[in-house]
Order: sequence, then structure tokens, then C-alpha cells
Amino acid sequence: MTPIDISGPLRRYRIAAYTVGTLLLLACLSWLLYGLGEPSFQWIWIAHGWFYIVYLILAFDLYRRVRWPLLRLFEMLVAGLLPGLTFVIERDINRFAHAQTPSLQAN
Repeated sequence: MTPIDISGPLRRYRIAAYTVGTLLLLACLSWLLYGLGEPSFQWIWIAHGWFYIVYLILAFDLYRRVRWPLLRLFEMLVAGLLPGLTFVIERDINRFAHAQTPSLQAN
């Protein structure tokens, strides 16, 4: 079996995870500010929703290419729903990918 190169899918997943995580934190902050009487920033929630869909696709693509356990996919999917969790899970996925894939160890 030839080793697969997942550096591209892993990089795309990482960028999506940071984008979704940042947007979710901003959306929660805007929600708190709205409670204090500041103007509504509904566009942040909409942007997070669209980027979350892209994040789901990229997470599934990475999962499919590497053939990890289903629990890893579940972790990635749930991470985009809880503020701050995408940063933790992304780091865990990155470590797991580097440990499981010898071609990433040189990078």
C-alpha cells in the first residue's frame, strides 16, 4: 500500500478550523454585546454558518482520505459548534495526523 499525501487536505482543514473557530468566538461576542444594547451583527452568524458547512466538507474529506476511527470525525464535526473547541481539536488532529502519517513527519 502506497503512503498517501495528506498535507494539502490537512492544511485546508486547519485553515477552515481556525476560520470557523474565530467566527464562532466573534459571533458569541457580538451576541453578548447585543445584550448590552450594541447593534446586531447577524452577518457574523451567517458567515459562521457558511464557513461551518465548508469546514464539515473539509473535515469529512480529511477523514475519508486517512481512514481514521469514526470518533475522530465526530470530534471534528462537533468542534465547530462549541466556542474555542475548534482550536483544541485542530491541534489534536494535527498531532494525530503527524503521528499516523510518516510523510508529514519531515515537514
